[in-house]
Amino acid sequence: MSKTLFDKVWDAHVVRKIEDGPDVFFIDRHFIHEVTSPVAFLGLENRGVGVMFPERTFATADHNTPTINQHLPVEDALSANQLKALETNTGKYGISHWGLGHQKNGIVHVVGPENGITLPGMTIVCGDSHTSTHGAFGAIAFGIGTSEVEMVLSSQCIMQPKPKKMRITVNGTVGKGVLPKDVILYIISKISAAGATGYFVEYAGEVFENMSMEGRMTVCNMSIEMGARGGMIAPDEKTFEYLKGREQSPKGEDWEKLLKYWNTLKTDEGATFDEELVYDAADIEPQITYGTNPGLGTGISTTIPKAGEVIDGEASFKKSLKYMGFEEGQSVIGKEVDYVFLGSCTNGRIEDFRAFASIVKGKKKADNVTAWLVPGSHIVEAQIKDEGILDILTEAGFALRQPGCSACLAMNDDKIPAGKLAVSTSNRNFEGRQGPNSRTMLASPLVAAAAAVTGKVTDPREFL
Repeated sequence: MSKTLFDKVWDAHVVRKIEDGPDVFFIDRHFIHEVTSPVAFLGLENRGVGVMFPERTFATADHNTPTINQHLPVEDALSANQLKALETNTGKYGISHWGLGHQKNGIVHVVGPENGITLPGMTIVCGDSHTSTHGAFGAIAFGIGTSEVEMVLSSQCIMQPKPKKMRITVNGTVGKGVLPKDVILYIISKISAAGATGYFVEYAGEVFENMSMEGRMTVCNMSIEMGARGGMIAPDEKTFEYLKGREQSPKGEDWEKLLKYWNTLKTDEGATFDEELVYDAADIEPQITYGTNPGLGTGISTTIPKAGEVIDGEASFKKSLKYMGFEEGQSVIGKEVDYVFLGSCTNGRIEDFRAFASIVKGKKKADNVTAWLVPGSHIVEAQIKDEGILDILTEAGFALRQPGCSACLAMNDDKIPAGKLAVSTSNRNFEGRQGPNSRTMLASPLVAAAAAVTGKVTDPREFL
């Protein structure tokens, strides 16, 4: 019987099926951070149970961490308490912990892959919606709630209904200035922020086959932004080359044995999906959002659509434009920008900094722009320095901050002030997401770089 990639991985992890109910589902890797784990550990304490497989759980501090002066005590009391709780709880149960100051510290969905913890064919969860990032390796990865974090800690299993299956195929060659972020923003704009609700998505076709692993992570990261439970891409030689030799990747005979299995992780000929969508790469240009959900976006050279042209209801569409200070039929080109943010689990990898630097090299940061450039991990930070990218950024008037989630969400010191407009490489543009009453336009590192040096929304193809 022909199976999809998703079916192969899911079915291999079902411990028990419950008739007319969810599957009891085994979890290979469990990531935790300081925000969603304290209550879960408290639940363990109250129940008098321990952590079943501490070696399968990995902890890092990222959401509440400052991105400057990380050697100093954290000033915010709530953040400091959560960071301390993570340190205490992981120590008590023998869980690996990469806290502030640790050389491997960084955003959970960056440090997992770069250390070889994320592997093809695995099931991976975290109390964080963007766990879907790890699907780039042919894993089933999704976010879970606090009670489920406790469930995984205590039993290494979770109860989950099996989602429906969707395949999104993009063939052809992308045009100048189009990055993986543009590809996924384009897809979301076509199906809406709720268009994949109830599905697990497999990305297929030439565009994803030709993407780097960093690009695939960006795409899978934002699967959740169209309502999907997660997204995944079949592993291939790029996947294996990326993983080979990483600290926690398998070695020797274990590697060779797993490689044979990993090569079977692809959708069989004739396997069926509940939904199939196909797009042409030639139709995709650099994208930017204009509204307050990731589905309200458009090609940067086009205008904001009219209410009747979008999938969102007319009332919510107009409310969104009012919040952003935009109008139907208006071009976003030339809109003055106050902040630029490069970073997050979506675009905080070395490839993103290379792209940003390719635009700003030899130019100067616009005087009206405050720019926060935040690597996703200390490993990325070291690459930025080793490759000479830091020198390019410094000469252009930019400063590099320390790793963390930063301005992706208003949970640390890096908040966009009320009313200010930010071009952000993160994943969400909800009202107040980057700070109370702040306004966010999601875009790729190239679009962010163009805005940073011109002080306004600018088509990056002008510089390429």
